[in-house]
Amino acid sequence: MARTLLRPDDVRDLVSDQFGVDRRLSTLDRLSGGSKKGVYRLVLDDSTTAILYVWAAGENHWPPSRTVPDDPFTDASGAELFATNHAVLTAVDVRIPRLLMLDRDGRYLDADVALIEDVGARTLGALLGQDPAAAAAPLSALGDTLRRMHTTRGRRYGRLAAIARGEAPQSRRAEDVVVDRALANLDTAATRDIRLADAHDRIARHVRHLRAPVTARETYGLVHGELGPDHVFVTPNGEPVVIDIEGLTYFDVEWEHAWLQLRFGDAYPLLRPVDLDPHRLELYRFAQVLSLIEGPLRIADTDFPDRQWMLDLAERNIAKALAVV
Repeated sequence: MARTLLRPDDVRDLVSDQFGVDRRLSTLDRLSGGSKKGVYRLVLDDSTTAILYVWAAGENHWPPSRTVPDDPFTDASGAELFATNHAVLTAVDVRIPRLLMLDRDGRYLDADVALIEDVGARTLGALLGQDPAAAAAPLSALGDTLRRMHTTRGRRYGRLAAIARGEAPQSRRAEDVVVDRALANLDTAATRDIRLADAHDRIARHVRHLRAPVTARETYGLVHGELGPDHVFVTPNGEPVVIDIEGLTYFDVEWEHAWLQLRFGDAYPLLRPVDLDPHRLELYRFAQVLSLIEGPLRIADTDFPDRQWMLDLAERNIAKALAVV
């Protein structure tokens, strides 16, 4: 589909209302990395900066996919999720960008928008690559943040907004949601890759084998959902700031740690994780391998600008899936 990026004139009223009529926009840059929403940096004539989130159909690169009805991680995007999750994370002392303005009434654009604090451009991932020693303190602080989140307990799993509305009924266990999600990802990915089609039944059996020893659980922690080093910015004073919070969910903390192990690699132990169920962790780790095949193959069929990166990511995880069967 044709995509129209924001132009400076599109945010003229927003700038004057939020910063004053005597302020002018110098630069409007769409930042890379956003695939479900538009992320823009506003630079004003006095060098003040802010970040603008735009939730619009034209900013979302993801095509529809088969979903599991009670999967809390499906299509986790939107201003309502952002606002609810921002308030909860602030209440449990998680450092996130300050919310400056939220508009869900179309005052400025034909889309929901949020204006947030600009915490800079240095990610924890970049710092790990450039100066691992300097990353140690932010990693430790991030570990403290994660323990506050993962020990914030709920009796039900699901998105916070849905739980608050009483719309998160639970008729089955969280691990069964993950199994159905994994098998759905496998079914879809197998239509795009002959190797997965040939190995489909063996991979499905492996998923069910991993599910068998997982025991029931009745409480859940607060998890980000896809927290990697690129979802954490580091301020000039070394403070880690968590972004992309729309996927915040009450769920098994092993889901988060399977992802953290994958994304942080050798740096993961510096996060000093909470105690984990090894059987649940192993199931969730393999389920995320299948997710990292299906998702990248699906978005690679669109006009997403980093298509080859997605294809390479899928290929690495195809190798992982095939290696165990």
